[in-house]
Amino acid sequence: MRRTIHCSKLDIDAEGLDVAPWPVQRGQRIYAEISRQAWQQWRAHQTTLINEYRLNPLDAESRKYLAEQMENFLFGGDVDYAAGFTPPSEQP
Repeated sequence: MRRTIHCSKLDIDAEGLDVAPWPVQRGQRIYAEISRQAWQQWRAHQTTLINEYRLNPLDAESRKYLAEQMENFLFGGDVDYAAGFTPPSEQP
């Protein structure tokens, strides 16, 4: 059975994730507060960052940067966008 949560990113009640996508405390917070839809938005944004900035997910500095960007994207904060990228309007 799917579970419904109130998504803190989209400010709507929506389907939650099936499992915590990250380990420990960060993963539990995402599991409890972020909807499947918001998580997919993050995954698409992460892919853009990796491609545009030529990040290597195996590199510790790249992983640290992506983790910071994930926190900002999901929970509010300054988010980096690729040069010339215009983010879509955030509509639920």
